[in-house]
Amino acid sequence: MFRAGALLKRAFKGPRNILAGFRADRRGVAAIEFAFIAPVLLIMYFMTMEISQGIETSKKISRVGSMVADLVAQQGKTVTKGDVDNIMKIAQSTLMPYNRSSPTIIVTGIQMSGDTPPKPVITWSRKVVGDVYSGDAEPNTVTTVPAGLATPNTFLVRVESKLDYRPVVTWAAGDKKLLGLTSAFDNLPMSEAYYLRPRITQAMECPDCN
Repeated sequence: MFRAGALLKRAFKGPRNILAGFRADRRGVAAIEFAFIAPVLLIMYFMTMEISQGIETSKKISRVGSMVADLVAQQGKTVTKGDVDNIMKIAQSTLMPYNRSSPTIIVTGIQMSGDTPPKPVITWSRKVVGDVYSGDAEPNTVTTVPAGLATPNTFLVRVESKLDYRPVVTWAAGDKKLLGLTSAFDNLPMSEAYYLRPRITQAMECPDCN
C-alpha cells in the first residue's frame, strides 16, 4: 500500500514539475511580445510619416498660391499666356519631391465694376492641370470674391492651387472593406486661394490667355 501511494505521488509529481518548469521558463517571451507590439509600432510609424508629409504638402500648396500670385502681380499692364504659363511651371517645381498626383493651378484676372456693391467680372484666366495648359473661365463671367476685397474700380489677381493628396499606402478595395476604411483615404483634397492687387499698374490685360 505504501509503495503504491509513493508510486502515485511520483507519477503526479512528474507532470507538476514539467508544468512548473514550463511556467518558470521565460525564453521566447520577448519574441511573443514583439509579435504583438510590432504591428502597432508599424501602424504608428506610417501614420506619423503620412501626417508629417501631408502637413508639409499642404504648406507647399499654400506657398504655390502665394508665389504665383506675387509673381503675376509684379507683371506690367499687359501679360501673355506664355508669361503666366511659365510662372505656373515654376510653381509646380515647389511641390517636389511629391509626385503622387498633379496639382491644379488657376490664375484669374478680376475687374471690379463701379457699382455699389461692385460686381467682380473675370477678364482673363489661365490654368494648368498636370502638364496641360489652357484657359479657364470665359471672359465677362461674374465670379465671387471675399467681401473685404470688394472695392469698386479695382483689379484683383486670384490664384487657386489644388491638389489631391494620396497616401503612400495604396488601399485595395478589399483591404479598405476589411479595415473599415472609406474612399476618403484615397484622396485628401487640399486647396488654397490667394488674392493680390497689381503692383505697378491699375489693371492687367492678357489678350491671348483665353
